[in-house]
Amino acid sequence: MTMPRSARSSGRVASCAGVAESGDFVRPTKAGVYVKLRVSPGAKNTEVKGLYGKEALKLSVAAPPTEGKANAEIERYLSSLLGVPRSGVAVVKGASSRDKLVLVRGAEAGAVREGLVP
Repeated sequence: MTMPRSARSSGRVASCAGVAESGDFVRPTKAGVYVKLRVSPGAKNTEVKGLYGKEALKLSVAAPPTEGKANAEIERYLSSLLGVPRSGVAVVKGASSRDKLVLVRGAEAGAVREGLVP
């Protein structure tokens, strides 16, 4: 069985090195912004729950954690919340983990931070 594109590893793990040490859940990069998430799949609705420590954002996801459905919901939700195209948001690390690294292409760190933290 082939997993959807969003649920597979993108091969960008090496380029994500150093993000864990940044101390912030948003980190700018040449391509856009990395966002570190702590995800709780299978919730009643998809919503930002606040910060998970200082290094990640807690996100509840309504989709189940099977067949990449939660990852697809994360990408859809973040794209609508931040006002970027769906193709501009991708889970680049942690496809099968609760801790995820998401790339938002063409965005600025300040705008992403304001869009995600209430």
